[in-house]
Amino acid sequence: MTGIDENNILHILGEKIPPGARRTLNFNLAKLYTTTSVEVPIIIQRAKKPGPCILITAGIHGDEINGVEIVRQVISKKINKPTRGTIICIPVINVFGFLNMERAFPDGRDLNRVFPGTRKGSLAGRFAYQFSNRILPAANFCLDFHTGGGSRFNVAQIRVDPDKKDLIEYAKIFGAPFTVYSKNISKSYRSTCEKLNIPILLFEGGKSQVSDKDIAREGVFGVMRILQHFDMLSKEFSAPPLAKMSTTIVTSSWLRAKYSGLLHLKSNCGDFVEKNEVIATITDPYGSFRHKVKATNDGYIINSNEASLVYQGDAIFHLSTSEIKYD
Repeated sequence: MTGIDENNILHILGEKIPPGARRTLNFNLAKLYTTTSVEVPIIIQRAKKPGPCILITAGIHGDEINGVEIVRQVISKKINKPTRGTIICIPVINVFGFLNMERAFPDGRDLNRVFPGTRKGSLAGRFAYQFSNRILPAANFCLDFHTGGGSRFNVAQIRVDPDKKDLIEYAKIFGAPFTVYSKNISKSYRSTCEKLNIPILLFEGGKSQVSDKDIAREGVFGVMRILQHFDMLSKEFSAPPLAKMSTTIVTSSWLRAKYSGLLHLKSNCGDFVEKNEVIATITDPYGSFRHKVKATNDGYIINSNEASLVYQGDAIFHLSTSEIKYD
């Protein structure tokens, strides 16, 4: 059994955790070549008063440090100490990848593409299976933190399925500068939560292998607003008010490099740009070629490629093509 029983006892990973208790459990699934165990610390904080169980995770991709920093701050500042219910924090799910600053599991698989996993499959699949069956069922609500992959920088955003009206409302409560409509990807953590009828918000912000204080702040503030909504935020804290204007990206498209060369960005993530505005240039190393990259439409930049070099066809910017503004 995984979950909270009629006596308000949390059953998880073979442990029984009473109301008001704090526990750090080690989720141990596999070992390194040296037979050294790789343990995933799970920090559980319970209030005496019954309430929801919120699961806060990061590091499904091992090189996405921003998410790890957000959950770390939530724990360090004791934001995870609820006035009611339970908060479970897992700062680094993919400890394997985190050790090596790599996105994938040691078997080369993307953990976020093998959920809910299988009992006897690949290493990543086995981990996803154990997580999906021994931890996830305890949750009533999930927050999962990610960053842009590689050298691509994501503006602080919440991604939700446009067909899930309840999640859109939760996204407004979280209060990230942008909400991006995004269908669930097959075999992702988010799709597994959907099948289990567990609401989940996916936060994206910054880029891999970099800790960005502004992105971390947006993530921590969002967690506080969600906890306040569920009446779980300690009275020691006051959730920051929402920004005056948030933007929902309904549709978007990628602008790709027409030439290979050195990339020089002229606009930043979050900027609103106009059609034909020069937002970057591509040059050759020899000073004889300079191509202006122009916005294909009016819209917001929600992702930008911060690589110094690009090849023809590489994605440079992710631009909104239609959006909704709300107070």
